[in-house]
Amino acid sequence: MPELVAIAEQLLAPVPGGTGRYTAELLRAMAATAPDGWELTGVVSRSGDPDAARVPGVRGPRVLPLPRRALVAAWERGIPLWPGGDSVHAMTPLAPPARRGRGLVVTVHDTVPWTHPGTLTPRGAAWHRRAVRRAARAADALVVPTRTVAEDLRDRIRPAAGVHVVGEGVPPALLAEPDPAVARRLALPREYVLAIGTVEPRKGYEHLVRAMAEPVAPDIPLLVVGRPGWGAVRLDHPGADVRLLGPVDDAELAVLLRGATALAAPSLAEGFGLPLVEAMALGVPVVHSDAPALVEVAGGAGVVVPRADPAALAAALAEVVRNADRRAALSAAGLRRAADFTWEEAARAVWRIHLDIAAG
Repeated sequence: MPELVAIAEQLLAPVPGGTGRYTAELLRAMAATAPDGWELTGVVSRSGDPDAARVPGVRGPRVLPLPRRALVAAWERGIPLWPGGDSVHAMTPLAPPARRGRGLVVTVHDTVPWTHPGTLTPRGAAWHRRAVRRAARAADALVVPTRTVAEDLRDRIRPAAGVHVVGEGVPPALLAEPDPAVARRLALPREYVLAIGTVEPRKGYEHLVRAMAEPVAPDIPLLVVGRPGWGAVRLDHPGADVRLLGPVDDAELAVLLRGATALAAPSLAEGFGLPLVEAMALGVPVVHSDAPALVEVAGGAGVVVPRADPAALAAALAEVVRNADRRAALSAAGLRRAADFTWEEAARAVWRIHLDIAAG
């Protein structure tokens, strides 16, 4: 029986972030849409608790013999430590060297290491550039989340592998009716602006906090969902009521999204913008930056503001929060747009890529 092995290492990361969510949700959907006769197995390094990488319907995870740092070094140096399977899907650019007779597909989430290297650690930006270049030379195919990323990759590194645009989706747990007990426990304010994502420089939170303190900004709090990442990001500013909630589970996120007056996505750079789609799928009005991938994903269903412009962001949020008709129009537009993105369709698209490679 042919086996597809998925590298689920990101689920063991201290801050899994959006790529961790991508890994878990795509694996869940791939398990539900697996072609007849194929097995799906996860693999991780010998680091951390493998239970953190367990996904319903996916075998394993199988634990490789090296800890993460050694595994990264081995694959970077071309040591042929194959993780098993007839085909491998690397959910991030952490991928093994190609092996003759076996398929290799790598997901590249963004081109931030080239476009905005200052929003990453120097070491992280350099490693990602090297890893993406290796994947572009050796993999049978690259998966990217938007045309924006595909076009930028083609312009920068001219990959030998085919580049396939496969969008993302909304977890079923967010679409389910929320538990009233969760809402009572969270005790949320009547109105609030919500932001979702790892607290790091790339997300533009410092500009958002300044926007919430502007005289034209709505007099409501900003709730930030996400783990602290790298870099010093200040979430305090005179006049801004900011509440860092940290990480939440899907049941809590479903309640937070449904109660939000608006979602703010002020990122300086993104490859997709998963919180954007999740918010639109629940009818939450969205205000987002003009980062090209966010503009592509929103498809005109959100309010676009220039990046790193707190005054423009404040004005846009004030317009949305204070105008019920505007909120209703954005909500309806977002629902229509979000219907274009499902994890099941993403999984089927990824399976098709692997099946085409296996067919030769």
